[in-house]
Amino acid sequence: MVSTDDLLKRFTDGDRTALSKIITLVENHESSFPDVLDRLYPRTGKAYRIGVTGPPGAGKSTLVSGLVQRVRADDKLVGVIAVDPSSPFTGGALLGDRIRMQDIGIDPGVFVRSMATRGSLGGLAEAAGDVADVMDAFGQDIVITETVGVGQCELDIAEACYTTVVVIVPESGDAIQAMKAGLMEIADVIAINKADREGADRIARQTQAMLELRGERNGWSPPVICTIASQGDGISDLFDQIEKHRVFQTESGLLKKHRRGNVEATVKAIVESEIHRKVWGERSLSKLHSLVDEVMGGKRTPRQASAEILSMIDGR
Repeated sequence: MVSTDDLLKRFTDGDRTALSKIITLVENHESSFPDVLDRLYPRTGKAYRIGVTGPPGAGKSTLVSGLVQRVRADDKLVGVIAVDPSSPFTGGALLGDRIRMQDIGIDPGVFVRSMATRGSLGGLAEAAGDVADVMDAFGQDIVITETVGVGQCELDIAEACYTTVVVIVPESGDAIQAMKAGLMEIADVIAINKADREGADRIARQTQAMLELRGERNGWSPPVICTIASQGDGISDLFDQIEKHRVFQTESGLLKKHRRGNVEATVKAIVESEIHRKVWGERSLSKLHSLVDEVMGGKRTPRQASAEILSMIDGR
């Protein structure tokens, strides 16, 4: 079995197999993963993080592949985190994104990782932020996270990434539904993909009108770009707008503020996870079962049962 020190040395030397193994131990929360992340963290902070989200079927994976090819044209290294829906039977990723991205996956300057949501709210895998840190530490210049695009994903992706691209398609109602879902509220750039379909111009106008009603957010008004990702059309324009947003955030100080907020959210998430783990230890679970019996028997109320468990934790 490879020691942590050897694994980290190989990682530092640019071994992609070591990168893959470290991501696996992070995803699986193996016993060594906190130490590994702590030792890698000083190497982070250089990668620019882009999020891509939107309704299912919008062609996000094809669009991400196009963005990766555009970034690679500048000889930059790219990491891609493709968050797949969890298998209802195994909890593992269905790997649809990995299959669709196989063309870019053979590029030595690109590292693609599919992750399962494992039931986490918002479609982002619980460990996605840690995996982005690992890719950052490995030296990837840009890390792109593609989400499932359902549920509360807009909250997750807005916190984890510095530029959020919302992808919609021309079919009637998509723009309205995206607005209702809150996607427009977190969009930094909007891509209307599959723009060769009927209704693309109409949806573009509707979307632009919605954004004008919303007004600028922190001095930035999201541009609307039409793309046909399957043909590569509009990808360069989309990337140019992402770059403009990066420059805008850097010069305005918003990027530093965003990164600070991301760190704060990460610390809170770790604390909450540890509290949950400690609260629901074997002793608490055993007590919970007996208290539930008492509640069911009419001897206690749920609030009284909760107070009993909290008193055990407080040591009272």
